[in-house]
This record gives sequence, C-alpha cells and structure tokens, in this order.
Amino acid sequence: MPYYALKILLSATVLVAISEIARRSSALAALLASLPLTSLLAFVWMHAEGASPGAIAELSGQIFWLVLPSLLLFLLLPWLLRQGFGFWLALSLASAATVLAYGLMWLVLRRCGVAL
Repeated sequence: MPYYALKILLSATVLVAISEIARRSSALAALLASLPLTSLLAFVWMHAEGASPGAIAELSGQIFWLVLPSLLLFLLLPWLLRQGFGFWLALSLASAATVLAYGLMWLVLRRCGVAL
C-alpha cells in the first residue's frame, strides 16, 4: 500500500505544482503541462513494476496516436472563450468535440490496422 500512496502523492504533486505555477506564470505552467508528464510517470511506474519493454513501447505508440485528437481541445477551448462563450459551455463543447475526434481516430486506426 505505501507504493500506491507514493504513486498518488507524486502524481498529485505534479498537478498541484502546475496549477500553482499557473497563478504566477501561465507560460511556464503551459510549458510544464505540455510535457508528457502523465505518460512519463506511467512509463516509470510500469518499469518499476516489472513491465516488459514491449509493453511500455506498445503504450507509448498508442499514446502517440491518441494525442492527436486531444489537440482539438487546445484549439477549440481558447477560440470558444474568445468568441464570448462562458467557461463551462466552452469547456463542454470543446470536450465533446474532442470525444468525437477520439472516436473518429479510433475508427481510422482500426481501418488502418493499428491496434489499440
């Protein structure tokens, strides 16, 4: 159980640190948030738990393909906010569009023979 507590504490610390840094410097927070910290932590935890290099490589490849539709959120949210949409509505619309983009990517990848 202490191992899981360490994983949770370290992962939560990264998120809290980014949100606190954002209060002082949105550029620095954006830089940190844009790093694939979640993926890096997942790779480290997998390695520490004895996962094979093949399993880590498979996860890494799948993350690559699924990052692409997630970029839609970062394009739509600021655009919607600048168009005068309220935060929650803009976030909801951008999130819904992102979910649809994930679904489309999933279908395209399956048709191309990429296993997810």
